[in-house]
Amino acid sequence: MISYNPKDWITFIFRFHKADTFRKLLPLMLLIGIYSGLVAYLEIEYWDLPDDSHVKNISMMHGMLGFVISLLLVFRTNTAYDRWWEGRKLWGSLVNNSRNLALKLHAILKEEKDLAFFRKMIPSYASILNKHLKDEETGKQLSEEITIAINHHTHRPNQVAKMMFLKINDLYESKKITGDQLIILNNELQSFTDICGACERIKNTPIPYSYSVFLKKFIFFYVMTLPFGYVFNLGYYVIPVVVFIFYVLASLELIAEEIEEPFGHDDNDLPTRKIAENIKRHVEELI
Repeated sequence: MISYNPKDWITFIFRFHKADTFRKLLPLMLLIGIYSGLVAYLEIEYWDLPDDSHVKNISMMHGMLGFVISLLLVFRTNTAYDRWWEGRKLWGSLVNNSRNLALKLHAILKEEKDLAFFRKMIPSYASILNKHLKDEETGKQLSEEITIAINHHTHRPNQVAKMMFLKINDLYESKKITGDQLIILNNELQSFTDICGACERIKNTPIPYSYSVFLKKFIFFYVMTLPFGYVFNLGYYVIPVVVFIFYVLASLELIAEEIEEPFGHDDNDLPTRKIAENIKRHVEELI
């Protein structure tokens, strides 16, 4: 995730980073500029259309459809941002639940061996969840004392959660914690799995294919018809105007595509690895 100062306007205007939509759209913008120039040349020099040509009325269509495409893009970006923000709230809950579990275990457990187990396992859940959501491989050695047989064909966060549940049950059977304490700790551990399931719901449920395809086609054909109507008013200046309109519309779609999957490796995705590292540091301070 990119860290920045939201008040530094000058840097925003003149800085181009690798995730900037201008870099990604530059080849298409060049092609659309060439296309617009060709249409302008044909209408002005070759076809020599009169001012009362019906082709001039194509711009009326753009006026009517401009409102529709703006509504679609607003809905698209809002939906994508909702997914990004929900993912951030879920990882914020994971931070809080990890701290709460560490605080309760520190107050309840007395033996260092038991505390050391959770000192390793609680941060390990966040770390493995991060890799699970990014589809990265996970090593089986969590620490020198704790080894987990990671099967990459099974659910890896569930394996870590299962070990913590088994440990809590062993503590209860050995009378190290009471039944009331078992219930309290069970609620905290259950929240881990709930957060994991909610993150997987975001990751595995993309925007419906038909909607995404329709919006891309709409933007493409909308921009492709722009030069025909506006050549009469703008002449060859239609080239930069059409390119700029395409840049704005396509950039909104690209931004939505990037943030709708918040657990990947893009620059604007959530810093889940950093959050997992913070959980590790906080848990080690508390236990």
